[in-house]
This record gives sequence, structure tokens and C-alpha cells, in this order.
Amino acid sequence: MKLRHWFGLTVAVAVAILWNRRTRPAARSYRLELPPTGRAAESDEGSIHFVGTATTLIRFGGMTILTDPNFLHRGEQVHIGYGLHSTRLTDPSVSFDELPPVDLVLLSHLHEDHFDKLVQKRLRRDMPIFTTESAARTLGSRGFTRTYPMRTWDSAAIRKGSASLRITSLPGTHGPLLASALLPAVMGSMLEFRNRRDGEEYRVYVSGDTLVFSDLLEIPKQYPQIDLAVLHLGGTRVMGILVTMDAKQGIQALRIVGADLNIPVHYDDYDVFKDPLSNFVREVEAAGLQDRVQYLQRGETYSFAARKIYHA
Repeated sequence: MKLRHWFGLTVAVAVAILWNRRTRPAARSYRLELPPTGRAAESDEGSIHFVGTATTLIRFGGMTILTDPNFLHRGEQVHIGYGLHSTRLTDPSVSFDELPPVDLVLLSHLHEDHFDKLVQKRLRRDMPIFTTESAARTLGSRGFTRTYPMRTWDSAAIRKGSASLRITSLPGTHGPLLASALLPAVMGSMLEFRNRRDGEEYRVYVSGDTLVFSDLLEIPKQYPQIDLAVLHLGGTRVMGILVTMDAKQGIQALRIVGADLNIPVHYDDYDVFKDPLSNFVREVEAAGLQDRVQYLQRGETYSFAARKIYHA
């Protein structure tokens, strides 16, 4: 395809993106009832385990959520579009076969470093997957039967025993406006865990592979109290274009979202990640924000306790 055709297509898609933002449809809501189990069903404590890249295991009240599953090992490659590949530089903390029972998958977007070919082959076809509309369509065509397509501000109410979870899709963009038109749609997510027995809640924001842009300012307006933010960093560059937050944007996102505590992930696992975690550490220290950041190595877990917010 000639360059002028690429440019024309890109401009057309960018105009469509802007128009869709102006004409946002009413938010949809899904419901999912999970069978109860004995796994900490009455607990008001939760945890986040860092597997590697953007892959985490988030647990609360007997629920286990797997985010952006990628279980490739050092030296293996993923396809990132347009004939480009990236090589993994690290190993995950656990293998796919070592995973505990998982209730659902939260997928920020459909790139192989977030949903690799091993996962595509081995994951249960009836696993609930909450993701973007375009990713849901593609996964549906690959045989996954329980995909939940999420537009920005769509939500899902999930219940398991006395615990409940509301997932809300939040704004995200995988690059500057024109570049984002050529990249997969991406979503951030708000996870609101509640223990209905004790009337306690814990909010976790997962940024997804977004850059800082004006739509993020809406998040603290809707959620003035956020307990934990999981920030996808790395300063990923594709053909020289920044497509995930670097250290400076990470600090901006930290300030905008306003979470009590922030955990950086997605920072050194692939060779397209150009901004090391050390740069973010330096920016955090320069800004005097050390008390608002928790660093996890692959294989480490951060535990949290829900806070009382209402009378059950």
C-alpha cells in the first residue's frame, strides 16, 4: 500500500475515533455469577502477585483474576504487528501449568505480549474474558465462548459467595492519536472488590498499555478514592513511536489518578521496552513520592486489606 493511502486511512480512522468520543453510546452492564468455593470466601484480605510483564494474579474473597496472560520464557518471541517481533528478556515467576484455579481473565488489549500463543492454545475456551470489543471479536473467532466486549465506561457485576467485583472499562490509548489508529484498542480497568458480609471495599486501577492523555482526567472525577494503581510502564517504542508510558508519564499518571499506592509492572520483559524501571525509581525519588510506590520483583506478592465504606 502506498504511503499516501496509509496516511489517508490513518486520518480517516483518527477522525472516527474522535467522533466516537463525542458520540459515546450509553454504557452497558454485564452480570456474572461464579460458583462459590472454599478459597478464602469470607476473607476481607486480598493480594496481587506479579508474574511478569503485565501478567498478575489478583485475589480477593475467593476470586482469582488473571491479567494480560503471557507465559513465554527468555528468548521466545511475540508478534507485535506489521511484521514486527519482540524477544522476551525474562522468565515468568510461574509457568502456565503452575497457575492456581482462575475465575476470569482481564485483558487490556490483544497483543501477543499480553495474550501469547501458548495461552491462546491452552486457556479454557469457556474462561470469562473481559476485554475490548475488537479483542473480544477476535477471541470469539478463535473459539473462546465467554468473551465480554467492553467499551469505555461499560461495567460488569461479578459475584462469588459473599464477595463481589465490579469491573469498569476506563479510557486508554496505545499511542499518539494517529499512531493509535494503527494499534489495537486498549482499555484501563477499575476493579471494585466488595465483601458484602462486612461492607468493605478495595479499588484497584489497572492502567493497561495506555499513554497519558486528557481522558485520564475523568478517572479521579468518577473515583475520588482509589486504593491501588497498577501502572504499565516500559516506554515501549515501535518504529520509534512511544506506545506505553515511560518514567515521566508514569509520574504524571500517578498524580492524575491519585491512588494511595502504585505498583509498576511491564517495564523490562521485552526488548521493545526502552525505559528501564530505574528511570521510574529516579523520577519517584525526585518527586518525593516514595511512600506512594510499592516495587515488586517477579514472584513477589503485595497483600492488602479492604476498608469499611458502608453498612451492609
